[in-house]
Amino acid sequence: MGCGRNSDSRSSSNGCVCDVVRAIKDIQDNAVLDDDCVDCPSCFLEPLGSLVSPARRDRADTRVFVLKNADGSPFHAFFSPEGNACVSIFFRVEDVFDNCCATLRVLIPGRREGGNFIPINLVAGGDRCCINLERVCQVDRFRASNDCITVDLNCFCAIQCIADVDLGLCD
Repeated sequence: MGCGRNSDSRSSSNGCVCDVVRAIKDIQDNAVLDDDCVDCPSCFLEPLGSLVSPARRDRADTRVFVLKNADGSPFHAFFSPEGNACVSIFFRVEDVFDNCCATLRVLIPGRREGGNFIPINLVAGGDRCCINLERVCQVDRFRASNDCITVDLNCFCAIQCIADVDLGLCD
């Protein structure tokens, strides 16, 4: 039940999060430049680059997204530490396989400061166990980590697309 699924066991739907992640993977795999303009951006319909600027498509190889747990909190994963940061809620889909399992690349959250990428520690302050949402709001840049996580997409209740970015992964 929930997330676009009903209790009818005859339903062939895998769930909304799984369907959207599959669509994002297809979009990333088929990123092409053309001159079509789209009026209303949609996370799982727009060509890569359209979320940044719907009127013109910027070069992009990644659609950054956040997954939400049943309680509405952002799902998080760890990456090899950079400075004092090692936790992220931002992901890039690398593969979708079997019955809605996916390999996600953990993206390093950051900000631009003086032309440099500065990682942001999302677990900050006195509460060492939870994501600090004020820090999440400071994120305006992403960098690919070498860390991936395999997840069951049926375990999530929501997905939010954040941005289309060029991480230089598909050159």
